[in-house]
Amino acid sequence: MAENKSSKVMQDYEKVNRLIDGLTLFDDDLMSRVFDKNIEATELILRIILGRKITVIRVNGQEEVRNAEVGGRNITLDVYALDENGQEMDIEVQGNSEGAHIRRARYHSSVLDSKMLKEGQPFKKLKDSYVIFIYRHDKFKKGLPVYHIDRYVRETGEIFEDGSHIVYVNGNYKGDDEIGQLMSDFHQVDPDNMHYKELSQGVKHFKEVEEGRDSMCEAVQEYAKEYAKEYAKEYGEQRAIREATENVKKLMGNAGVTQE
Repeated sequence: MAENKSSKVMQDYEKVNRLIDGLTLFDDDLMSRVFDKNIEATELILRIILGRKITVIRVNGQEEVRNAEVGGRNITLDVYALDENGQEMDIEVQGNSEGAHIRRARYHSSVLDSKMLKEGQPFKKLKDSYVIFIYRHDKFKKGLPVYHIDRYVRETGEIFEDGSHIVYVNGNYKGDDEIGQLMSDFHQVDPDNMHYKELSQGVKHFKEVEEGRDSMCEAVQEYAKEYAKEYAKEYGEQRAIREATENVKKLMGNAGVTQE
């Protein structure tokens, strides 16, 4: 019996390690860790996506923003950054269309805005906010690398400059330019094959350095356990295991682990 348990532990350990080997920056568990407190990497992708130099003074991965309304929906930002001018930026990675729904972008934008002003501050003090979705596919199917969403006055066609910015990045874009190289890095499982050292160093830490890899192992195992618990309550143990496996596969992307 002890030998069988030992064999099962080793098999599970190998599966977790294969999952980690297959992670890319499109997997938010890895992405949020790579960018957490990583100002250099955050400045890099903001410069490429927004087309201008940005000085970041603070960046956190997996930052929870709580709704002030009792029973209201909270959100957890994959990457939350603040620049030197007080502008707030939310960077999200998404692999499925529901996660990148346009109304989600609206909600994230409103939550960022709601926490900017203190009581009594005039509305003109509201800083610009940016919600950036790096979507694995081409959200609008026009073949463009980036889509900037802005409000405008319908009757005149003029931009309504309220400081709210929503950006979708085409993760399928393969152009031979900075944004194309950035998206190539997001799809890359091997940090040694990445174009940007700011990204490759972070990925290498969580895949190859013992301390970082251990934290990823714990994250994968905890994620599976939590899903198993949630689904077990509602659907029973066997379905819970199947659902947990499927959700881990979706979360981790390119790993190629079998259903068993």
